[in-house]
Amino acid sequence: MLGFSLSRFLAVLVKEFIQMRRDRVTFAMMIGVPIMQLMIFGYAINADPRHLPTYVEVQEQSPMARAIVHAMRASSYFDFKGEVRGPEAGDRLLRDGRASFVLVIPQNFQRDLLRGQSPQLLLAADASDPAAAGGATNAIARIAEQAVASVLRGPLSSTAPQLTAKPAAFEVVVHRQFNPEGLTALNVVPGLLGVILSMTMVLITSVAIVREAERGTMEALIATPVRPAEVMLGKIIPYVLVGYVQTGVFLIASRALFQVPFLGSPLAFFLGFNLYIVVNLALGFLISTFAKSQMQAMQVSFFLLLPTILLSGFMFPFAAMPAWAQTIGTAIPATHFLRLVRKVMLKGAGLGDISGDLAAICVIMLVIVVVALRRYRQTLD
Repeated sequence: MLGFSLSRFLAVLVKEFIQMRRDRVTFAMMIGVPIMQLMIFGYAINADPRHLPTYVEVQEQSPMARAIVHAMRASSYFDFKGEVRGPEAGDRLLRDGRASFVLVIPQNFQRDLLRGQSPQLLLAADASDPAAAGGATNAIARIAEQAVASVLRGPLSSTAPQLTAKPAAFEVVVHRQFNPEGLTALNVVPGLLGVILSMTMVLITSVAIVREAERGTMEALIATPVRPAEVMLGKIIPYVLVGYVQTGVFLIASRALFQVPFLGSPLAFFLGFNLYIVVNLALGFLISTFAKSQMQAMQVSFFLLLPTILLSGFMFPFAAMPAWAQTIGTAIPATHFLRLVRKVMLKGAGLGDISGDLAAICVIMLVIVVVALRRYRQTLD
């Protein structure tokens, strides 16, 4: 039996380092994944969202109403966007996602408070994401109390001296829309469809195409008079059917196991998930033009899955992320699909309510398709 040889050991060690240097994708994964995780978890993830888009419906012009609006402007929880007229306008903003909160200051609020009649402030909150709405709904009562107290100590101190000695008696009523019970499953389960489709569609497409290249069948396909667009469609369409099966199973299971409602337009959902399947399959096709092996295709697919989960609003509130993280998240197809699915399933959205999300997915899909076709032509050359 041969003894341990330092020279043979060093030869194998050097050989592995050389092989690691040549496999650039694997080396990039080893360096890039920890850095990405550090940046995302360290800077982008925030479980206490601030600066959430907020509108106010002011039904009276009074010092107290102005003080409450000013206090909301100054608060870090609310990003004051403007005023609305009527409950329909507020509901529409909450449904299409442009508003997280709508505060209603009712008529005669100041008069009723000065008379000791305990008036109410109504805060309509988009509770489809309970984590995003929690901190702000807890803070609104304190903000309103401080605003009212400042007015009572100021301009109205001589008008209502009996109220300046104790906190003003009014109530903040929070109306949690789209998820009244604050169930996490109603937010997570619809978003899970986007993650599942992204993971499977990108992975199976990229691996399947690279596998053909490794087996030599791709050369035979290239030798035929088939155009790049035809190859791309021929490779993608079979997996569209796989996405249909996954979506159907998901919808049945989400309803049967978690009682997730489906309140919106089936047509809007149908168009949305078809576009999303296609954009992920196109992304898998693009990855296959870079990957040299099935292992590399899998590595790149899982590398792209990390920001899809963390920066799309699936696990953490999108509004709580810094601006640079939201910019990256906006370029991820899952971000728009998650909004689309939650709007349709939880908020009863129709085709018009998701037009912006559909447009964003189409733009991303167009960019990916163009780049993938250019890359595929380069491989032919």
